[in-house]
Formats: sequence, C-alpha cells, structure tokens
Amino acid sequence: MMRQFRKRKTLQDLFNKKTASLPSQNKEEDSISSDLSDNEQQLKKLFEHCSDFVIRPVFVTDNVKLLLIYLDGLIDTNLLDEVFLKPMIVEGKPQGVEETSSVGKIIGQHLIAITQVKNVTNLSELVDGILKANVGVVIDGEDKAMLAELPGFEKRSIEEPATEVTIRGPKDGFTESLRTNTTLLRRRIRSTKLKFESFTIGELSQTDVVMAYLDGIAPDSLLEEVRTRIGRIELDALMGSEMLEEFIEDVPYSPFPQIQNTERPDILIANLLEGRIGIIVDNTPFALVIPMTFWSGLQAADDYYERFIYTTFIRLIRYVLFNISLFLPSLYVALSTFHPKLIPTSLLFSVAAAREGVPFPAMIEAFMMEFVFEGLREAGVRLPKAIGSAVSIVGALVIGQAAVQAGIVSAPMVIVVATTGISSFSIPRYNFGTAIRIIRFVMLILAGALGLYGIVLGFIALTIHLVSLRSFGVPYFSPVAPQIPADLKDVIIRLPRWALNQRPTFLSGKDKIRFPKGQKQK
Repeated sequence: MMRQFRKRKTLQDLFNKKTASLPSQNKEEDSISSDLSDNEQQLKKLFEHCSDFVIRPVFVTDNVKLLLIYLDGLIDTNLLDEVFLKPMIVEGKPQGVEETSSVGKIIGQHLIAITQVKNVTNLSELVDGILKANVGVVIDGEDKAMLAELPGFEKRSIEEPATEVTIRGPKDGFTESLRTNTTLLRRRIRSTKLKFESFTIGELSQTDVVMAYLDGIAPDSLLEEVRTRIGRIELDALMGSEMLEEFIEDVPYSPFPQIQNTERPDILIANLLEGRIGIIVDNTPFALVIPMTFWSGLQAADDYYERFIYTTFIRLIRYVLFNISLFLPSLYVALSTFHPKLIPTSLLFSVAAAREGVPFPAMIEAFMMEFVFEGLREAGVRLPKAIGSAVSIVGALVIGQAAVQAGIVSAPMVIVVATTGISSFSIPRYNFGTAIRIIRFVMLILAGALGLYGIVLGFIALTIHLVSLRSFGVPYFSPVAPQIPADLKDVIIRLPRWALNQRPTFLSGKDKIRFPKGQKQK
C-alpha cells in the first residue's frame, strides 16, 4: 500500500500564481486554448525576461500553423531540424492518412521521428515539460499540445571516480545526469526487481530524485520510512544530494554521518543487494546509501575486489590506524603530563631531553601542531592539483623542521602529529574521517585536563553515543551492538565469498539468502 504524501508546491502552483495576477485570466484558464494567439500570449507572459526562451512559428501548410517552444541550450537543435522540422515542412502530410485525422495526431504518429512524445492539456504541464528539455508543440485550432523529448545540453562523460579510487575494481563513476546514473545501475542488475521510484523536490528547481532499491530484498518498513521523510521536504530549490541528506538524517548534531555517500555504481549496487536503499539526485554525482552503520565508514571498495586473506589483513591494519588517529595525540599528552611513570625510563629521558627548551605545555603544543596540520591539509585540497600536494608536503617539512629548531615544539610531538595524520588518511570515507578529526580535539582537551581518566571518560561517552545512534531505525553499531553473530562474517574480517551466502539480517527483507550453501570447492 502506497503511503499518501503531504501535498507539495509544484509548477501548477507557480502557474496559478502567475496567471492570477493577470487581469484577463484566472486559475480555470490553465487549460490550453484552441486559439494559437492566446496560447502564445500566455507563454510569453510566463517566460517574460527569459532570454533563452524560443518560440518559433511553423507553417506546415497554408492552413495549418503551429508553434515550437523550447529553451535554447537544453535542446539538441540539430536533431530538432532533422527529425522534427524536416518531416513537417519538407515531406508534409503522408499519403494514406485519413482527412478526418487531427493535425496533432498526424504530426505525433506520422511526422515526428521521436520516441518520447506525449500529449498535454494544461499550460502548466506544457511549461513543466519545456523546462525539462522538451520541445513543446502547440497547434492552431486544437486544445492540446505535444511534448517531444530532445535533450541536448552538455554533460560530463563517465569517468573514474576521483574520491574512491580502486586498484582492481571498475573505473566508471556517477555523473551529473540522472538518467546516465540509473543506466549504470541497470547495466549491473538486469532484473525487474530493480526499482526506481521518482520524486520531484523544490518549488523552483523541480529537481528529479530517484529512490533505487531491490524489490523483496529491501525491507518494506525501511522503504516506507524513506518515502515518508522525502515526502515531508518542502523547499524552494534542491541543489544536490548533500542538501537532501541534511533533511532526512536522524541526528543532525552528531559528528558521525548517518547516510553514506558514494560516487561508484558498484558500491551502490553492493549495498542494494544487502537490502539498503539508494537515493540519486539529478545534477549530483554522489548517490546516498541508506542506512549507514559505523563499520560501513571503515570499509573500502578494494575490500571486495581482492582475496579475503589480503582484505582481512588490510582491514586489521586499517582498524589499528583508526585507533592511532583517534587516541595517539591525547595518549602522548596524558602520559607526558600526568603519568610519566608509565613511560619506559630510557624513552622518558629522551622525551624529557627533547622537551627541555619547549616553552608550552604538551596540550598547547599538540593543539598548535594539530591546527597547523589541519591547515596544511585544507590548503592542499583547495589549491590547484598541480601545486596542492607540493605545498602541503613542503609546508609540513619546512614548518616542522623550523619549529623544532626554534624550540617552539619538540621533535617527539612532530612525530606524533605526523603519525596521526598519516593514520587518518587510511579512513576510506572522507566525512567519517572528518568526524574522527573533530573527536580527536575533544580527546586532547580531556587528556590535557584529566590525563588518562579523561581519555577513558571520553571513550565511554563516545561508545554510549555510537551504541545509541540510529540510522533510519537501524542501530549504528550493528551487528556488533546489538550483537548478531551471523552478520559478523564481514565486519572486522571478511570471510570467503562462498561463506557469505546470507544477507545482513538487520537489513534484508523477505529474500535473505544470496545463494545456496555448499559451493566451496572440495
């Protein structure tokens, strides 16, 4: 049963507002008139001061006149001349067509060599189609119009994703074209179970949004929840998937992302096969994956393109580096400031000798270096690619060496901060890594104030937050808390493919089995 959505403002509302302000019109006159001049006048009023608006009169015969309406830049004009104007003007009415047939029927069925042609009876529908890269055809003496799909705007070709590079995986990525993105998914799942539900969001932008899922695999309750949250959105313009993400996420004040984003069709398909839902927004190359768990943020695409032995080894290293990036600076501050007896004697002498001339406490020293490192990271991202990496590397070397020689910071602190920065680069998801960077500063404050007790308190608070967090009703720490033993085959380690025959039980719907057991070679 389909849930009834809250009514949203559409192009019909905008048209009614526009026509209500005209003295000779009212809302009932939204229907297309049989008088061509009246239709032309209303369209010119609606598209007033739109320099890209084109309205072209065409005489098919001496007695038949029509208007072609389109927006320059959205339409393939060469295709318009070849399959639209040439058949109508040069070839004319085909032989064998009944004289009683309407001009619109003759043009739509016999003269226009375009697959996507539909009839509309309202001016609002006509305008909506024109704004979506269609050519509008209004015929004199008929109270309906036609829309012919002729998109011709420039779009980026399919390229390798820049943010999620793999060694062995496919090299195609999403683009800003919604239909191209759905095609990339359809090429991988050639089944009628792959569903695309369409929405239109934005009073002014009229942005197309598609919810992708596999029928029978995605839970019905999750589908209803996603439909409800999307249906509640009312705004003037939707510019990208990141805006949609902020409107539908569960806990907006949490530093951890509750919705995964990806630029790779293969990652989205893999999540759909587990029972998750994908959301694709027009003009955005990043798709959303719902729901997201904590462990999804630490999994990379290459984990599924290499043998399970390599993947497990790399994952274990990644988890160790994750903990280093979160706790290493705070541990150094706590041990060197509050608990020096826990440091081995020879190492303690080396640290003390290196810090002898440093005028700042360890916490201030760590804050300074972390701030400079984050600044270099941000500068490397914002600068042009040709000089961004060079500036970040040279800047780190020069600043670190100069700071140590000047006695502002100690050499061990530079090593700690550099190791922390390198470890943070191992986190596959950028927004997940950003959350860890924020929490790292909180841990530094707790370590500088309370030592190891502060770190323990911070760790307990972080664990409580992660365990209580939900993403569309799914526990964020699943399947570890609550623990689901059957789903632990692909969390810390990854078992062979033939052992992963079940979908995650906290996600999948009716179809919980990927493939039968017993496919290991004997």
